[in-house]
Amino acid sequence: MIELDHLTFRYDGHGEPVLADVTLTIGEGELVLVAGRTGSGKSTLLGTINGLVPHFTGGHLDGVVSVDGVATHARPPREFAHLVGVVGQDPLAGFVTDTVEDELAYGMEQLGIAPQVMRRRVEETLDLLGIADLRRRALRSLSGGQQQRVAIGSVLTMHPKVLVLDEPTSALDPIAAEEVLATLARLVQDLGTTVLMAEHRMERVVPFADRMIYVPGDGTVLDGTPGEVLRRTPIAPPIVQLGRLAGWDPLPMSVRDARRASAPLKAGLEPAPPPRRASAGTAGEPLLTSSGVVVRYGTAVAVRGVGLDLHAGKVLAVMGRNGSGKSSLLWALQGSGPRQGGVVRTGGTDPKDLPGAKARSLVGLVPQTAGDLLYLTTVAGECAAADRESGAAPGTCETLLAKLAPGIPRDRHPRDLSEGQRLALVLAVQLSAAPRVMLLDEPTRGLDYTAKAALAGMIAMLAGEGRAVVVATHDVEFVASVADRVVVMAEGEVVSDGPTAEVLGGSPAFATQVAKILGGHWLTVEDVAAALTPAVP
Repeated sequence: MIELDHLTFRYDGHGEPVLADVTLTIGEGELVLVAGRTGSGKSTLLGTINGLVPHFTGGHLDGVVSVDGVATHARPPREFAHLVGVVGQDPLAGFVTDTVEDELAYGMEQLGIAPQVMRRRVEETLDLLGIADLRRRALRSLSGGQQQRVAIGSVLTMHPKVLVLDEPTSALDPIAAEEVLATLARLVQDLGTTVLMAEHRMERVVPFADRMIYVPGDGTVLDGTPGEVLRRTPIAPPIVQLGRLAGWDPLPMSVRDARRASAPLKAGLEPAPPPRRASAGTAGEPLLTSSGVVVRYGTAVAVRGVGLDLHAGKVLAVMGRNGSGKSSLLWALQGSGPRQGGVVRTGGTDPKDLPGAKARSLVGLVPQTAGDLLYLTTVAGECAAADRESGAAPGTCETLLAKLAPGIPRDRHPRDLSEGQRLALVLAVQLSAAPRVMLLDEPTRGLDYTAKAALAGMIAMLAGEGRAVVVATHDVEFVASVADRVVVMAEGEVVSDGPTAEVLGGSPAFATQVAKILGGHWLTVEDVAAALTPAVP
């Protein structure tokens, strides 16, 4: 189905090739996970499949990429729309109509498909994806998981033989992610669609994947079954890390496989007490208090009477399905977002009543798309502007950035940075105002395992400086590694609030992979490794 024959590609102005002499054959009806660190070349590899690389991106390509016998360099990308469907990371950004039914039909209209055929394909796709009841819904009113399925449906109606997805579950809660992945598996099994998926959260995808392509960033690729490839990669999902720690052979690719092999490991852990995890402390005055917070958008209520206290040196995670009110709550606490009811106090005042710069000096917020806060052409320019706007001493932002992410060139354009570097820059910009409270909305979106570990270190540093940190996220594994306390929201209300081990360990939806295998007290591989390591007298 897909042939890459001695493919080499380099971007203009870059000496080293992103892909060097890559030869691959991908057959019909395979679900392929494409993994690797941020900036390693995953998106470039996927872009060659429909010709966006190099027709749209520029650069120099040697070798041949062909789909169903058609070479991508010989035709413009628009001529591959019937062969290759592409779904981006943010489905809402790719929608061009207002309702579900119109979006499903739009691509076929561009291909000139007959109206009666269009109608039949729309009905078939609605049924296939289980979204028939959404046909007349406005796209912006859908949850993240629903939007992702509509985005997939909008390309499926054109009957492509290949489906390419970039981070399809990065913005989804665990349940919605499972629904999307199950849908993709059904397309592979029932329709023979070939699916290539780039995804950083490998723990979600590995159980579904037939094959894995790892892009290490040196121009080469590793290709094989997930088990074969993960034996040789420096990064791996928690379940594989646990298998490496325990010496399991073969390495488990699913929770079920790991459970079957876990009896000796459980026996070795039983004498050891479960790791003590930090719990939400209440000593001392909180840095921010809130009660009865209400946020409405028209007649829709996003937050219903929520109250939170944020304490110095503590990390609070806010979780919940897409649309549960997490982001609305963070914006309301910061003061920039709407708030129709309730009280928020920090530093003796309500941040909503203060000018923007003053409010930012009390409560900093990094939104889901952190890059939206960057508008200048160099890192140095962004830092200098942050110092001026915050009234901080010159060099404050650059000093913070050096602590968070050393080695970023100051003359680099912010949009040329990796996701992790860009997030660090936005954090430094926000921290230049010296807020005691820091709110992070989906900070791990688009980050690989290495970048998430660096972010965890940043958050630990902020907490260690006596700041209160709030992380709104769907990333269960990340929460287990950084949070002292977890709040779960549903329909705008807090439905669970407690120490991390208590909330995650007791939830089938939010349990980590390690907790599902070994029990709720054990949340991370680090917990298990610490328990197995003899104490040093």
